[in-house]
Amino acid sequence: MRIALFSTCIVDAMYPATARATVEILERLGHTVIFPTGQACCGQMHVNSGYFKDALPVVRNHVAAFSHGDYDVAVAPSGSCVASVKHQHPMLANRCGDAGLAADAEEVGAKTYELSQLLTDVLGVTNAAEQLGSYFPHKVTYHPSCHGMRLLRLGDRQRNLLESVDGLEFAPLPEADQCCGFGGTFSIKNSDVSTAMLEDKADSIEASGASLCAGGDASCLMHIGGGLSRRGSQARTVHLAEILASTRDNPLVIPEAQGGVVVLNGGTR
Repeated sequence: MRIALFSTCIVDAMYPATARATVEILERLGHTVIFPTGQACCGQMHVNSGYFKDALPVVRNHVAAFSHGDYDVAVAPSGSCVASVKHQHPMLANRCGDAGLAADAEEVGAKTYELSQLLTDVLGVTNAAEQLGSYFPHKVTYHPSCHGMRLLRLGDRQRNLLESVDGLEFAPLPEADQCCGFGGTFSIKNSDVSTAMLEDKADSIEASGASLCAGGDASCLMHIGGGLSRRGSQARTVHLAEILASTRDNPLVIPEAQGGVVVLNGGTR
């Protein structure tokens, strides 16, 4: 297949390794990955904050970028961004009275998948070790992000893929269905509530006994990772795509955390 990568803003700007891992996984399966160069933000932050007029040109840009490419399906390593493309884009276009944009947005949304959705439902990947060569010898817990659970109905797709990785020891996360407190601008506008929710999530991760918390949304992992770091936790966050891309011959190296500080090649972050 020809698969269009929707990298999403936060992955492009802050976690490019997640996008590279997504491409590597798909190419390992024999597919061709293209990158529509006109893409930018999906506008989710604008819509969630109620700025519909400001979101409209952002949505138009995304629909234009993914309407004319020669590809079979599109994929993003982000449940929240895919939920925006599938649900918010047509809703916004209809609300603003642009029937043509709404129809185009529906068409783009129908071809757009979250990574685990694409792997499981379209490409038939059910065993990451056997079909992708995934190897990750760490104890891992898993946070299912809200948009993936509630809008995309991902169910156990991400968890099932993680559990099928060779060497991975899976640790169930207490109260896994509880929000991490990020919610985009929610974490800024309601910082006290967001922080309290984050503390609960960090408590659950530490209670799981896992050294790593995996997930499918970079934004949630950024929020959770920041909270873990500030409390000096040894637990870390890592995106599902990077775990699936890790192999025995080319393993994902997780730097050690010392007192909440990540040590990288003699430097610190």
